[in-house]
Amino acid sequence: MKDTTNIAEGTGSSADLSAASGLTTRRSKRFYRGPLFLLTVLLPTCLSVIYFGILASDVYISDARFVVRSPARQASSPLGTILNAGGFSGSSEESNAVMEYVRSRDALKEINSNGLIRTSFSNPEVSWFDRFGTLLRGNTGEHLYVYYLGKVSIENDAALQVTRLTVRAFTPKDAQIINQRLLRQSEALVNRLAERARGDAITIARGELDTARERARSAAVALSRFQGQQGILDPQREGDVRMQMIAKLQDELISTKTQLQQLRAFTPQASQIPFVRSRIQSLEKEIADQTSSVAGGEASLSKVAVRFQELRLDNQLAEKQFAAALTALEEAQAEARRKRAYVERISEPSLPDYAAEPRRLRGIFATLVLSLLFWGVLSMLLAGVREHQD
Repeated sequence: MKDTTNIAEGTGSSADLSAASGLTTRRSKRFYRGPLFLLTVLLPTCLSVIYFGILASDVYISDARFVVRSPARQASSPLGTILNAGGFSGSSEESNAVMEYVRSRDALKEINSNGLIRTSFSNPEVSWFDRFGTLLRGNTGEHLYVYYLGKVSIENDAALQVTRLTVRAFTPKDAQIINQRLLRQSEALVNRLAERARGDAITIARGELDTARERARSAAVALSRFQGQQGILDPQREGDVRMQMIAKLQDELISTKTQLQQLRAFTPQASQIPFVRSRIQSLEKEIADQTSSVAGGEASLSKVAVRFQELRLDNQLAEKQFAAALTALEEAQAEARRKRAYVERISEPSLPDYAAEPRRLRGIFATLVLSLLFWGVLSMLLAGVREHQD
């Protein structure tokens, strides 16, 4: 009897487990077929399949690589000297200018001069979701610029100093042509920057030379005019001559005074004594006049010498500045001839032979995975809310 009861109880337990398992399976099926799963997983995945499989247009990528060669600049700090000596240097100013130019509105305006960009990106054969000019994308110039930034990218390898220009378009030829135009405009920009730098350096050097030449001419004219007015070529030499003349006059005065003393001592009544006295007075007056002309009033030779030295120093300084300016101009011209910045192409803009984008399978798979993750998180939140309510 007990065995029968146990068997009955075992049979009852098995039935309960089967019923519970069936209930769980039905709930699970209802759960997977519920609105939440349909909205968060099936619907996005189906839309992804439709978009990537049917609607998305093929995108072709044209790639070009180039190097901007520019003159080596002197390091502005000891650290820069060490880095340059070790072969490490940042992007040159020309490379940065090219990168900013490619992303600018001026670049878009120049390459779209004949409507290439609008025609290429507004092609009716392109999907409505990807085409420019639709309600989704807008049709103004600012909308075109934003759309252009999404199709053109440029990046610089700081270690190799190689710049990569990438263009995306809906036909291989359009991608290549846009890339070629951007590269050609970038080369023109680098040439303009280099030419302007060379022209500015030479212009500044020539301006300094003209200023120095005018200063030297004015100083030489002032010195020459002063010499003509004073009738003296070199006050120092003139002073030496006059000092020698004074010395001779003094010697002659001493000799004459000695002669007078002798005449007074030996022949007091000699007729030459008045003549000798007159001669002594003349010599003393001449010596006084010569001394006054050398170191006397405003018109003395010493005053003239001071002004002459000022003018001569100005003339010498102006001549040295003129020589330095002439040397600077020659160096600027030689530097302009020797150092030129230019774009050296490593690889020409490519003509793609297959559509690299969109990556359809990857897009569909990514949509499915993200949808499942979102569905799982949302399901756990809803289950927690239900348990809290129960």
